Amino acid sequence: MRLSPHVPDLSALDLLLSVIELGSLGRAAEAHGISQPSVSSRIRYLEKLVGVPVLERTTLGSRPTPAGALIAEWAQEVLDSAHQLDVGIQALRDSRHSRLRVAASQTIAEYLFPRWLVALRGRTSTTTVALESGNSSEVGAAVLEGRAEIGFIESPRAPKGLHSQPVAKDRLVVVVAPDHPWARRGTISLDELAESQLIQRESGSGTRTAFERAVLKQLPDWQASAALELSSTTAIKSAVAGGVGPAVLSSLAVAAELASGSLRSPAVTGLELDRVLRAVWPTGHRPTGPARDLVAIARQSAAPRSTGTPGRRL
Repeated sequence: MRLSPHVPDLSALDLLLSVIELGSLGRAAEAHGISQPSVSSRIRYLEKLVGVPVLERTTLGSRPTPAGALIAEWAQEVLDSAHQLDVGIQALRDSRHSRLRVAASQTIAEYLFPRWLVALRGRTSTTTVALESGNSSEVGAAVLEGRAEIGFIESPRAPKGLHSQPVAKDRLVVVVAPDHPWARRGTISLDELAESQLIQRESGSGTRTAFERAVLKQLPDWQASAALELSSTTAIKSAVAGGVGPAVLSSLAVAAELASGSLRSPAVTGLELDRVLRAVWPTGHRPTGPARDLVAIARQSAAPRSTGTPGRRL
């Protein structure tokens, strides 16, 4: 049902009630945080809509006309209902924000998200967080399909239909077993790395995508050759430690192994493998509530950049 054009909006009715309750335009203006001319203008517009005067201006202030008193009585019922509507909408928003669905790539999910979650719970302890972990392509699909409200990826670009925002930095490193020939060398060349068969993550992995793009930037004709493809960073680390071959992984994922000496990391000359980790969400829909808080926490939390071999740069 369409409303008549003579029905004032809620803010005008609210101003009318304030003028009547407080006795003057000036006091109503102060209560609403606006200027007195603005209140006068809104009241004149209300009178134009309803077609009758609603206030009498006197030397002592303003008081309602008989018609104004009747409109104010009706307006109070409308505003009471509007308040109930506002409370109900807020309850729905609170209910929606009581559960946050997040998708994150494996490296982020395992090595960064736990401390982000601790910080989030410090801000909103009533929110239940559900985390879906996968590679960066799977994370993008989860957000696009609505299974997650916010996602975190390692790949250089966000999938079409998603907006991305940098939240942290990371570095990829080459890792080998302690008895691998590269382990006894301080550096290896880019050509040596490019000619090696590596243990790789599956297609769609942000780590694999970032590494391959970095090499192709230097060697446009290079073709990747994987000795083994595994979908788990933990499985790759075990294969490397077992002597299957070298791999390129996040410095976050191998920090403990490099510190203990169970893996070694030679530097690579002529190759830059710093990368940006990103939050993603559907284009045109900015995060709200706990999702917005989580993005802010991720941006404020600096990602460790230890390779286990201080002073070496890829």
